[in-house]
Amino acid sequence: MSLTVVGSVAFDALETPFGKRDKVLGGAATHFGLSASFFTEVNAVGVVGGDFSEAEWDVFRRHQINTGDIEVVNGGKTFFWSGRYDYDMNTANSLDTQLNVFANFDPKLSENSKSAEFLFLANIQPTLQKGVREQCPNAKFVAMDTMNFWISSAKDEVIDTIRTVDCIIINDAEARQLTDEPSIYKAARAIMDLGLKAVVIKRGEYGATLFTKDAYFVAPAYPLESVFDPTGAGDTFAGGFMGYLSAQNDLSDETLRRAMVYGSVMASFNVEKFGTDRVDALDHHEINARFKEFKQMTHFDDIPFERSAAA
Repeated sequence: MSLTVVGSVAFDALETPFGKRDKVLGGAATHFGLSASFFTEVNAVGVVGGDFSEAEWDVFRRHQINTGDIEVVNGGKTFFWSGRYDYDMNTANSLDTQLNVFANFDPKLSENSKSAEFLFLANIQPTLQKGVREQCPNAKFVAMDTMNFWISSAKDEVIDTIRTVDCIIINDAEARQLTDEPSIYKAARAIMDLGLKAVVIKRGEYGATLFTKDAYFVAPAYPLESVFDPTGAGDTFAGGFMGYLSAQNDLSDETLRRAMVYGSVMASFNVEKFGTDRVDALDHHEINARFKEFKQMTHFDDIPFERSAAA
């Protein structure tokens, strides 16, 4: 099956306690697409400026990502974001944001992108997300992301869009903000009531939680000694999650749970180097080996406790 992602393709300037990079390839559609490409065919929909060079296109080519729907605005500049992370790597300090050609982004989907069985609406204006969803009426499974800015400035539009999809993947702060619930469990149930099949709440270094109609599942974060750059980790998680689902024949709770672990696996690689460097260099052996490590980390025998008579 195939998967379409609609979102940003960008340049990032990054500074963390472990180093600094003045210009790296980034953007939600980029991180998502690279991650998902290890599992399925990916169509990327976005916009870039004339400053997007062959070196950047080569990253997409190496992973056989269809970039036919990435519009090039000659003479324009690609979306740019600059940020700094201190030792709390869960929080990014934005230093500069230049929307450039992304300010007028109007997603244009080819018939190939429209016909994909799976669709991910990355973090863009909610009415644009809804418009894309309406262009893909036959999609088997649709997931979306959003952010605190849209929840604050266009909450009704965010909720309207959520009602059109099957799954939302957001962080814990966004879930609380969206529902005015302090508990992520109550927040997830309130979001589920909007008609979703699944809610995924990302919790940074603490992993992620999946909520479905009848159950919930927690996937831990992989224990890393050094996190070089968390930028794009959430989109990389979503790419692994949606990419794995796209490669399967069912959407059962068990399949969703495995997808959660693959999402966590992919995110754990993303943060090991700046930008897309680590995921770009990945191979399937590394992914499967780390998936097995996740299974070992979370496995335990089901032996009920019995208090001895001497206790």
